[in-house]
Amino acid sequence: MKNSDKGLGLKTKKQVVVGVTGLPGSGKSTFTSIAKSLGYPVVVMGDFIRLEAKKRGIKPTAENLSKLMFKVRKEKGEDVLAKLTVKAVKKMDSSIVFIDGVRTLREVEFFKRNLPDFRLIAIYAPEKIRFKRIFKRRKLRVDDVDSWERFKKRDQNELKIGVGEVMSKANLTIKNSGSLKRFEAKVKKFLEELNHEILFKRSS
Repeated sequence: MKNSDKGLGLKTKKQVVVGVTGLPGSGKSTFTSIAKSLGYPVVVMGDFIRLEAKKRGIKPTAENLSKLMFKVRKEKGEDVLAKLTVKAVKKMDSSIVFIDGVRTLREVEFFKRNLPDFRLIAIYAPEKIRFKRIFKRRKLRVDDVDSWERFKKRDQNELKIGVGEVMSKANLTIKNSGSLKRFEAKVKKFLEELNHEILFKRSS
């Protein structure tokens, strides 16, 4: 189901912005990759930190990016990533836009204030499954961890930032503990229902 909003995506029409949250390895990037393959634009919040790391000559490992994220927020304010994200979203000509990587309640509040129809979904997967996924892909992504101890530390950092609290506020939680095919079906079902809702509102 391709995005009919190339389609529906006129600036004069109201945007539905969907924030995607979850712990590392849960499937956030897989979710947004599926959405992107169907024509939906995606803003990846972590890309702003990776870009900042490149500017500062910092190697983009999981540990370095985590430290840099805290440092950037301290230097430029807690809302710095949210502000950059909203700016990017508002430039997009689509009625549905996804934000990959919402991590704090403050970001959620900022998005709700600045994006009229903001929604939040959480992707959940058990700890051991998440670790297996991350360990398997570690050679493909420089910012992934390569041991159980580092995985646990990364989880602790994410929870310290506030990911757990954000997940608890989600409008919808999608479980991703099975096959990629099953998860893809869940994502497509969500997208189909969202499109139907938007079309219904516009026709009423």
